[in-house]
Amino acid sequence: MFKHRLEHTGKFSFTIIMIMCVLLGLIFFRNQHADAYSLGSKSPDRVALLTVSYTTYEWWLLAWNNSQVICQIFVEHEGWPNSDEVEYYCGEEITKDWLATSACTFSEELTQAEQCPGLYLHLISATPGEREIEITLLSPEVFIDITDCDPQPPENRCETQPRLHLMAVEPLPNEHIISVQGKIGSDSFSCRGSECTVPLPATGNNGVQVSFWADSSFGDSTELFTAQIRMVPWGDFTAPEGTTNDTPYWYIDILSSQYLRKLGSSCSQIWSAFSPVGGPPLWLSSPNHPDGLISSEPYYFLAGSLIRQGIVDASECPGRGLQPSGVANQCGLDLARPEINDWQNQFNAEIVRVSEETGIPGQLMKNIFRRESQFWPGFAASYTEAGLGHLSDLGADSVLLWNPSFFSQFCPLVLDTTVCQRGFGNLDLSEQEMLRGALVQKVNAACPECPMGINLQQANFSISIFARSLLANCEQVGQIIYNTTHRTAGEVSSYEDLWRFTLINYNGGPGCLSKAIEQTYNSGHPLIWDTVIQHLEPGICQISIDYVNDVAFMPNLPTPTPTPLVQPFIVQPTPGATLEDNPTPDFISPTPTPFIDASYPSVPTDTYYYPYP
Repeated sequence: MFKHRLEHTGKFSFTIIMIMCVLLGLIFFRNQHADAYSLGSKSPDRVALLTVSYTTYEWWLLAWNNSQVICQIFVEHEGWPNSDEVEYYCGEEITKDWLATSACTFSEELTQAEQCPGLYLHLISATPGEREIEITLLSPEVFIDITDCDPQPPENRCETQPRLHLMAVEPLPNEHIISVQGKIGSDSFSCRGSECTVPLPATGNNGVQVSFWADSSFGDSTELFTAQIRMVPWGDFTAPEGTTNDTPYWYIDILSSQYLRKLGSSCSQIWSAFSPVGGPPLWLSSPNHPDGLISSEPYYFLAGSLIRQGIVDASECPGRGLQPSGVANQCGLDLARPEINDWQNQFNAEIVRVSEETGIPGQLMKNIFRRESQFWPGFAASYTEAGLGHLSDLGADSVLLWNPSFFSQFCPLVLDTTVCQRGFGNLDLSEQEMLRGALVQKVNAACPECPMGINLQQANFSISIFARSLLANCEQVGQIIYNTTHRTAGEVSSYEDLWRFTLINYNGGPGCLSKAIEQTYNSGHPLIWDTVIQHLEPGICQISIDYVNDVAFMPNLPTPTPTPLVQPFIVQPTPGATLEDNPTPDFISPTPTPFIDASYPSVPTDTYYYPYP
């Protein structure tokens, strides 16, 4: 009896041990999956095998004089083989002989086919067949959004506390999403099904990283997606009496490729950098209507161009409204003012459209056009600059190298598709030069035979090219900073300063910026505007400082950035979340002095600024 009990106890203990091992294994697997997305190569491949029917046509290439078979050709289409197919099976020399063969036409001298020179094709057979081909199936995906409020750009302000809403999509029929999982900072979350709503903790100005994925019944998971999310509460909940009349707000910003709402600046994504809480400064704003774009310049050069083209009659003015250098004098400027307003505003609609398409701030583009060409795209310091933004060979090189999607669209218009597949950086120097020249010419709006000497269609087209050039410069700035610091640009610099660095890169070139960034970083100074410009080399590099200050200069104009009227407050975070002490947003309005490009003729000393709508 005792022995029997002992045996029974031993079997029970063994069973308990086995169950514990299985449970530990499951727990270990689940933790691995939740923490590190561990399915990887062990997950089933999303492929399918399809059986397709085809017909193989066998052709013989024969000699006319003796019907000798020179080579066999196999194709899977009706009709004659083309020259590439013949060359593949028969070689280059035989293909040349076949292409040089004329039709065999009988005459008094030529009475038999054997007398004809050259080669001919003859169809031998058509054999049907089947084969299996492998196709890649669509993968599941997860998207993120905000619920409990409707944040509208550029402020992205909520009057109720927002929550994160994740939605997974399984494209395969008969399959479904099992769960949505992720982490907010170091805190994990998991939801059954295809949707998940998660409370968001208050963050500092740099936000918190969120990683998320979904598991599918197919046996695999989505790729690991990430987002940088910033939620800054604003209000006064700490009144001594325990009550307050202040309205609490929550400013919410998300940087992620999976965000369903309209994003702000696309360069924010590139840099992983948030704009200032409550929206960007005026010079980096993106109005959603053409009338929202603001201009504030006397435009002596544009006025002079309008006078010279006969659009403005300034014959009553001294010098017929012009200075010896060709720019307008004060009298000419005053007479040209209505036409100046109409001319420079005619590009507003296209600027807004391109801004929405590319994410480049519309007001920034208008400010750069004001600085570069004063909206007269036919005027440039040299023939190597063209368009409203005066695109140069250097600028063309940047957009072709750092904007691959644009390169893949533009290159086939100039070079053979097979050449373009090598990528811009792998092309021969002559091919790169050809592409640069073609791009600069493409945005050149100078047109002697057009009214006023300007092709307005080309001028509008140049806006889109210029925006993509700025995108390329954003990419290049992000890479320059990463190469120096091994951190993302948004981790070491602010959104506004990154745009200033981008303008340095555009105007002075990447050599100027990369050396200044490296020297600033190696000296232990922060990568902010005031420190980086101290390391710019003399000459063209330091001239770019005035260029940036002029583009960012918006004189005597109100800023659209909403400044909260209440004090920051501390809210109770969700369990497991962290909250930085008093996350106070910074609102900085640049006030640089205006600068006139040295390449333009001098303006009158009594220059003053007129705001244009």
